[in-house]
Amino acid sequence: MKRTLLILITCFIAFSVNAQDEAAQKNWMEYATPGSVQKMIAMSDGEWNTDITFWMAPGAPPSKQSGKCVNKMILGGRFQESKHTGSFGGQPFEGIGTMGYDNLKKVFQSSWVDNMSTGIMYMEGKWDDATRSVTFTGKCTNPASGKEMNIREVYRIVDDNTHQMEMFQMENGTEYKSMEMKMTRK
Repeated sequence: MKRTLLILITCFIAFSVNAQDEAAQKNWMEYATPGSVQKMIAMSDGEWNTDITFWMAPGAPPSKQSGKCVNKMILGGRFQESKHTGSFGGQPFEGIGTMGYDNLKKVFQSSWVDNMSTGIMYMEGKWDDATRSVTFTGKCTNPASGKEMNIREVYRIVDDNTHQMEMFQMENGTEYKSMEMKMTRK
């Protein structure tokens, strides 16, 4: 009787471990495999012209710049890398963004670095079918104050050849639009 019980317990443990391993492997595969959202992101691959408007403070006059952007899916189609070039205030400008979709968390994720700062901006957001846009939120350091501030970005797909990005930040407790970028496919 004890031997039969021991065999049953051993079989149950082995079955449970194998079932957990199989479930874990299935979860990893779903997490690691690019799907329909990554394919949607890849539709933005290519070369783009950028027209950018900046507002340095609420109510400040805008300044305008133009530049270029090259989008390319990387790491087996899991993420999109965006390389931006242009000028800002008469100085050469370079920036690199990454965007992806976390299959597990069901959110878009974005990071940004450029040659005008030493910080990494990170945001997460959700897709809205009605507006064909992702609204990202996050935090970054305000270089003027040295303090962390809330930021919001709305990235909208106007059509296959036109995208628009609007960036908002907080100033004295009030959100204002600090940047707008219109991207036109070359």
